[in-house]
Amino acid sequence: MARHLRVVLYQDVLFQKPDHHLVFGESLTPPRAPPGPTYNTPASSHPTSELSHLNLNGDIANCHYAPTHFDSLSRTISAMSNLKELEISVPVTLLHGIGALFNGPFDLADLRSCSLFYQCPDNSYWDLSENIHIFAHPTLETLYIRRAKLDYQGFNFMERPHNLPLKKLHLIECDISDDALGDILEIPEALTEFVLTQSEEPTPELEESSDNMGDYIVALRPQCESLERITIDFPTLGSRRSLRMRDFVALKFFRVNWDWQLFGRKSKKPRLDSFGIPPNLEKLEFFNELGTDEEVTELLDYLIQTNDVAAKAVITTPVKSINKKIAHRAPLLPRYRRDSYTITLL
Repeated sequence: MARHLRVVLYQDVLFQKPDHHLVFGESLTPPRAPPGPTYNTPASSHPTSELSHLNLNGDIANCHYAPTHFDSLSRTISAMSNLKELEISVPVTLLHGIGALFNGPFDLADLRSCSLFYQCPDNSYWDLSENIHIFAHPTLETLYIRRAKLDYQGFNFMERPHNLPLKKLHLIECDISDDALGDILEIPEALTEFVLTQSEEPTPELEESSDNMGDYIVALRPQCESLERITIDFPTLGSRRSLRMRDFVALKFFRVNWDWQLFGRKSKKPRLDSFGIPPNLEKLEFFNELGTDEEVTELLDYLIQTNDVAAKAVITTPVKSINKKIAHRAPLLPRYRRDSYTITLL
């Protein structure tokens, strides 16, 4: 009977104190252990000050990883053979050990969702190249990465996986080279959702990111046949020419900051083309004010007039056709108002 009591189904595990994961790690590998328990969502989030007194390179019973190569947190995670969701928010001192865990052979054979954030001194960006093999995980479907940096080299390895099941990729306040992003996006078989965000005043200053919206659209092109939702909330991105997105045949929802990020800013050179609208796009959403560029306003107005459009906004805009749509609908209740403009293409 005691033997049956040792098999436990854990749905969620949260290490509220850093000491807990060390104790927990010991419990995962008892002598003559029965088949491993199932873990759904373990989460670890500790500031550096709380980890300073722990021996993170100590032995863990029956663990096949040596302390010289993996910290004990990484070895604890590796023992959770049925893990489905993993949330990491720990000091950057643990970056290498956890990154090595992703670099096969894979212990996390059933991992579906992963969130990565490493706390750096002065709130700087952590090096995503140390965890780059997370993109090659054979079962991962959803990946959230926060405040990471990655230079142009991307996934720079001879053995490159293909047709992996990653569906959602969110890069939150990251400093990512567009070349590296394009390289990484060659790996998934059919990405359906992509999110890229950055603050209005990035700190520290961006070093790897492009300053042009079009470069990131080019980087997304390997997934143009499967992407259904794209959000680029990056206020400082410029736009030198209209975006060409007609080959994004599956795209239904597209969210950006400025209207001129679609059409390109007005310049002394004549405009030769307009925004190449995806053929199945249903909604365009802008986080910032419309109509700051007179020439772009005219192009957006023409786009709306030539499509059967329902435009929703909180306040009136310089775009006449949007104002006309607003005038014929009831005002939104306060709880439904939002500080953005949505253009629905019917």
